[in-house]
Amino acid sequence: MQRICVFAGSNVGIRAEYRQAAQSLGRELLARRLGLVYGGASVGLMGIVADTVLASGGEVIGVVPRALFQREVAHRNLTMLHEVESMHERKALMADLADAFIALPGGFGTFDELFEITTWAQLGLHSKPVGLLDAADYFTPLLAMVSHAATEGFIPEQPAHILLHGYSPTALLDAFATYTPPPGSVSKWMDTPPQR
Repeated sequence: MQRICVFAGSNVGIRAEYRQAAQSLGRELLARRLGLVYGGASVGLMGIVADTVLASGGEVIGVVPRALFQREVAHRNLTMLHEVESMHERKALMADLADAFIALPGGFGTFDELFEITTWAQLGLHSKPVGLLDAADYFTPLLAMVSHAATEGFIPEQPAHILLHGYSPTALLDAFATYTPPPGSVSKWMDTPPQR
């Protein structure tokens, strides 16, 4: 792995643990000489991760849609900042630039990015690891929902094979290093003839 894409809130949240997790992730990326790919903002948890990596000379690549360039207060001191036309282009470019994906706490935008990249993994469109960095048990309700969806037969019974989970950047990145994508995730759609 050379670069990790981080999905994170453009706000910092109400708990100090969220900020601490963002800083800790930035430090661990530096320690492992991994570059950061992210949404390109200077604010929120996004900005904290970027600032932490930049402070010690690490590589940080941002991707910002033109319409959000001013609204998200684009970071001006990045290694590279890509300005794209749409949110779709943003997600596609971040996916192309990264070797793995980590979600920190965030809102609808973070959930959108997380679920799209997880769905791409399920469909076999990529075989890169995807994980949740769980600060202050932020993702516990989400994991309960994923487990419920599996129990109800809407997603694979073992979603942990696609969506990894950790309470520290070290544990999560260690899990990434030994990650093996589940086989045949796309076979349901590829092997079944279309319904008429």
